[in-house]
Amino acid sequence: MPDTSAFHSHDHTACRNEGLAQAETIAKARGLRLTPVRRRTLEILLERHRALGAYEVLDRLAEGGFGSQPPVAYRALEFLVENGLAHRIQRLNAYTACAHPGDDHSPVFLICSSCKSVAEAPAENVLAALSEAAQGMGFSVAQSSIEAVGICPACSEGAAT
Repeated sequence: MPDTSAFHSHDHTACRNEGLAQAETIAKARGLRLTPVRRRTLEILLERHRALGAYEVLDRLAEGGFGSQPPVAYRALEFLVENGLAHRIQRLNAYTACAHPGDDHSPVFLICSSCKSVAEAPAENVLAALSEAAQGMGFSVAQSSIEAVGICPACSEGAAT
C-alpha cells in the first residue's frame, strides 16, 4: 500500500503519535531500548514526511538539550535505520521515518525535488524487474535502494497556478 500521506494533507500529530506508538511496540517486542534521544530523533523525523539531514536532526536535538555533538544524532539515526524505524535516503544523504515500521519491505522512495517530501511506494514489481534483469546478466541482487525524484502533487499544483 503506498504512503499517500506524504503528498496529501492530513493530521501530522496523529501520524507522529501513531508512529511513536508503533516504534514503542516494536522496541518492546524486540527487547530494544528506545532511549529518550532515540525517541526524540524518531519524533523529529515523524513531524513531517520529509527527509532530514543528520545535522538538521542534531540541531533539533540540541534545542531539546540532547547535546550538540554529531555522534548523538548519528548513533540515534543508525539505531532507527538498523531497526526498521527509519530509512536513509541515499540521494539526499538524509533520513526519513519509515511509513510501515515492523513490516518487512523494500520500498521505492518518491522524492519531491521541490519540497523534499518523501513517500514510500510498493516496490515488489520494480524489484522483480530488477532481479530479472540482473539474472539475465548472471548477477544476483543482494540489496537495493530505489529512489525516484520528481514533483509531488502539491508542488505540481502550486506550479500550475
